[in-house]
Amino acid sequence: MLEALNQGMAAAVESVHRSLVHVRVAGRGGGAGTIWHPAGLIVTNAHVVGRGPVQVILPGGRALPAELLAADPECDLAALRIEAQGLAAIPLADSRAVRPGQWVMALGHPFGVQGAATAGVVIGAGAALPEMPPSRRDWLVVSLHLRPGHSGGPMVDAQGRLIGINTMMNGPDVGLAIPVHVTVDFLKGALL
Repeated sequence: MLEALNQGMAAAVESVHRSLVHVRVAGRGGGAGTIWHPAGLIVTNAHVVGRGPVQVILPGGRALPAELLAADPECDLAALRIEAQGLAAIPLADSRAVRPGQWVMALGHPFGVQGAATAGVVIGAGAALPEMPPSRRDWLVVSLHLRPGHSGGPMVDAQGRLIGINTMMNGPDVGLAIPVHVTVDFLKGALL
């Protein structure tokens, strides 16, 4: 049973790697991003892109300049566009169906380790969670260790489907992600 779990999680991570990009900002470092649409739409965190010129490094190493389409510092999301076609967009899951105890994985580039994955379980989901930053928006709270470089990357379920965008640490082994449904609402408002 453990070997089947290992194989399944490794396959999910391998699949997600096709949709994981590195977001680099001149003079500030960077983080990760997630390919949302095959025609070059990338989602990341607003705190990752800041104000500087942004470059996206695709799986395989090709670097492209990115245009900042929209950023919302309050919900910590940003949309980027690159001149590329046929990219591997990540499949979406229903973030409202995420439940405590569910296995999840966060991918990114912590401390320069390209495509790193970490796993844990969901602690809670929603807006009314204790010990959370004050806000009216929903969160995914997970028991896993996010590090600098995970920001903007995908948080996925055991099937490799996007449930959230990694955003911050809230303790040594507590990570926060912005649920997919919040990201969809951001994109609808920003790109229409």
